Amino acid sequence: MNRIRKILGGVAALVVILLLFTSQLVHFITEYQWFADLGYTGVFLTRLRTQMTLGIPVFIVAGILFYAYFRVLKKRYEKQTGATQVTLSDKQINRWLLLPAVVLGLYTAMNTVGRFWWQILEFRHQVPFGVEDPVFGKDIAYYFFTWPLLMQGLDTLISLIFTVVVVTFIFYLFMLAVRRPTLIQVEEGTNPWKDTMKRFLTFATRQMVTLGVIFFAILTLRYLLSIYQLLYSPQGAIYGAGYTDMAVGLPLYRIKALVSFAGGVLLLVGFYGRKYKLMAAGPVLLILVTVLGGIASAGVERFVVEPNVLARETPYIRQNIEYTRMAYGLDNVREEAFNIDYNLTREDLEANPETVKNIRINDYRPALLSYNQLQAIRPYYQFTDVDIDRYHIDGEYRQVFTSARELNMERISESAKTWLNMHLKYTHGYGAVVSPVNAITPQGQPELFIRNIPPVSTTDLLITRPEIYFGELTNHYIVVNTGEMEFDYPMGEDNAETMYEGTAGIPLSGFNRLLYALRERSARLFVSGSISGESRIIFDRNIEDRVTKIAPFLLYDEDPYLVIHEGRLVWIIDAFTIHDRYPYATPYLNQDYNRRLRGDYNYMRNSVKVVVDAYEGDVNFYIADVEDPVIQTYANIFPGLFQPLEAMPEGLHQHIRYPQELFDLQTIVYERYHMANPSVFYLDEDLWNIAQERYAGQSQNVESQYMIFKMPGEDREEFVLSVPYTPNRLNNMIALLMARNDGEHYGELVLYQLPKDQNIYGPMQIEARIDQNEVISQSLTLWGEGGSQVIRGNLLVIPMNNSFLYIEPLYIQASNSDSPPEVKQVIAAFGDDIVMESTLEEALTRLFGAGTPTIPESGTGTPSSPEQQPTAPAPGETPGAPGTPADTPSPEVTLPADLAEASTEMLIRAASNTFEAAQKASQEGDWAAYGEALAQLEEILNVLEAQAGE
Repeated sequence: MNRIRKILGGVAALVVILLLFTSQLVHFITEYQWFADLGYTGVFLTRLRTQMTLGIPVFIVAGILFYAYFRVLKKRYEKQTGATQVTLSDKQINRWLLLPAVVLGLYTAMNTVGRFWWQILEFRHQVPFGVEDPVFGKDIAYYFFTWPLLMQGLDTLISLIFTVVVVTFIFYLFMLAVRRPTLIQVEEGTNPWKDTMKRFLTFATRQMVTLGVIFFAILTLRYLLSIYQLLYSPQGAIYGAGYTDMAVGLPLYRIKALVSFAGGVLLLVGFYGRKYKLMAAGPVLLILVTVLGGIASAGVERFVVEPNVLARETPYIRQNIEYTRMAYGLDNVREEAFNIDYNLTREDLEANPETVKNIRINDYRPALLSYNQLQAIRPYYQFTDVDIDRYHIDGEYRQVFTSARELNMERISESAKTWLNMHLKYTHGYGAVVSPVNAITPQGQPELFIRNIPPVSTTDLLITRPEIYFGELTNHYIVVNTGEMEFDYPMGEDNAETMYEGTAGIPLSGFNRLLYALRERSARLFVSGSISGESRIIFDRNIEDRVTKIAPFLLYDEDPYLVIHEGRLVWIIDAFTIHDRYPYATPYLNQDYNRRLRGDYNYMRNSVKVVVDAYEGDVNFYIADVEDPVIQTYANIFPGLFQPLEAMPEGLHQHIRYPQELFDLQTIVYERYHMANPSVFYLDEDLWNIAQERYAGQSQNVESQYMIFKMPGEDREEFVLSVPYTPNRLNNMIALLMARNDGEHYGELVLYQLPKDQNIYGPMQIEARIDQNEVISQSLTLWGEGGSQVIRGNLLVIPMNNSFLYIEPLYIQASNSDSPPEVKQVIAAFGDDIVMESTLEEALTRLFGAGTPTIPESGTGTPSSPEQQPTAPAPGETPGAPGTPADTPSPEVTLPADLAEASTEMLIRAASNTFEAAQKASQEGDWAAYGEALAQLEEILNVLEAQAGE
């Protein structure tokens, strides 16, 4: 019976081992096929080849060394203790020693491969930066690719020594169990047991001393290498080596290295000289030096540096400024003075038509709600994001919103979530919507250039291949070219069907069908009659997962954006190289800035543009920053992975953008690091803040905005990313940082500095003036009552000639409705004038007078109803003032016949007009009309209050 149990136990263990091995083998083969399908077998094999080249020799050498070490310990143990055989023979013990030797060899190999395979590749293929650190004079590449490898190697050796200590102790316990020591009486009258154990302890101590000496030798080298850690010191006035670090920290590391070396010598001398107190001298001296070094550092900082910080720290502050700028790509910011005036005229607007035509009155957040409400068509379609881009449409340079209509399988009804539907029928999303940023419908919704299913276009921008097999929501595998037709798109009461015509996927012919059934743990893949040898399985369709799997050493932008290229839908993803070892560069790139990161990083470049075809799934990596030594190193590691940016199709090249993720980080760094003078920098005398704005009732930092306008001194409009700055704790605008996106100027950073001797309105000051304007603020209050919510959009700061134009759209959304917000008014400000009108063109007319319309009919937008009229002049304005029509008529107040039956929107409109009539009457001194208007307003508000209570 016991024998049967043993046999069954052995069979069960064998089955488990086979299953584990089979799972790993299946994963390996299918992963290789996936990389081969995309044409990146070189990437897959480079990693495998490096790991095997490193792991196999380490496993063999480590296994042999551990086995030899055990044999030596065993022999010496027997010699020192006179041990006799108890339970196991020598051959049996030697066989038993093979097991821990193999296990420890495997552990060492896996640990080494896991820690070093990537660092070794970086070390072997590193490209110099051509920039040296200011203290030790080493190229920055040393700190990126060589120094971390050396430090990691020494730490691994120290860890290995402690492992050997533990293993040695366990080995002695094992030997005591299988080899009983023979009691040896050294002298007559002595205790044989005591003499035997003394000999054994002497032997064991000798082994520990040997390991201790090796430990001190490694520790000496580590202290010498740790000197470079001073370049990343967080102590002192700045990040990096400061006065105290150089005066105390540098000598202290050298002293520790000397003491550590001496500790190894003293350990050896003390043991053989039987001066056991001397053996402890090394650790004691290290502790003493560390304590005294800490006291010395504190003393120098307190009594030498603090009384005269600037004199001591100025050289190091200058180095911190210089190297932090280089680390974040801010060393080439072109600074220009922006001499502001307020001479903008209607003629200037007409001279900058593309700027005016592309002033954004739509916001991407309400636009996303509108798309999902009006263009999702079916519950299982979803728009997840709105991307901002630009196209030449019908001969004009237009900024647009673009969003992909993806298939969200979570929204399919539970009864329809069958295996057939999930993996064979519902395979792709369909099409996209495109809307100009400056055009709205009469209902206040974004006007659509491309809409509906199949895509219908009102311009020359067309989508001819609308299927989305690879996107942001494609998280499950599919099988194409099966016996089942794929659902393509809804068509009335029926559905249009299709078959995949692309080349993506791995054939499920022969043995592959079993492989993928095992991989996906789905017997249906193996037995389904709908699947044939011509069928192909497509997995890892999520574009972020797809690119990360190929190149996990890059950090990817969380916001891929959709581009329409030659009728196809294509995703572009910005990828970054990051590092944490740029000398003297203050870390800004951390978990607080980016939740995906673990640790603090102080180097970032947008070095790669990744293109993923939404239909074919092809992935192409293009080097966007050829001056980045990190991406050059990666290109050396993986030949064939990266292509030059010039190889990108021209139609796609026109759509690359300076990424907001990098720009936003740079704007945060530049709040302080625009200051070049060490004294000004240390005292924060010219500290800036990203300007504040009010969005949806909450104060927030102004978001960096993509806009089309003509930069000062340039001949034509271009796509620009910008953000305004204000002085610390103040709201007036002090500067604008801009990133250029078009043509040969792509990637250029320009800082426009505003005069410091005059107040230039910042976004929050404009927001305050909106609140202080009686007409606008009263209207906002009225619109916010009666079950509606007023949403104030992003405030845009648009430079034009030597002036600034401020634009803010207003949205109204019913509080108790799922309907999306609607653009109802546009606020425009210039100089001291601020107006609110139903359309942007009307607002510009109020500010600059009438003229040739600067906004085309398709981009004008219209009032939400015929009853809407222009608002009354703002306080301080007089009829006939520049930019204001002198004969603005009093608004007509037309009350509904039955107020109780009127809609909320109609009542709000009537209340607004009534309030304007009261304002007009008070300005003209017509107090009878003023009193009548107030009575009417009170009646309307009472009805609104009653409706809200219902």
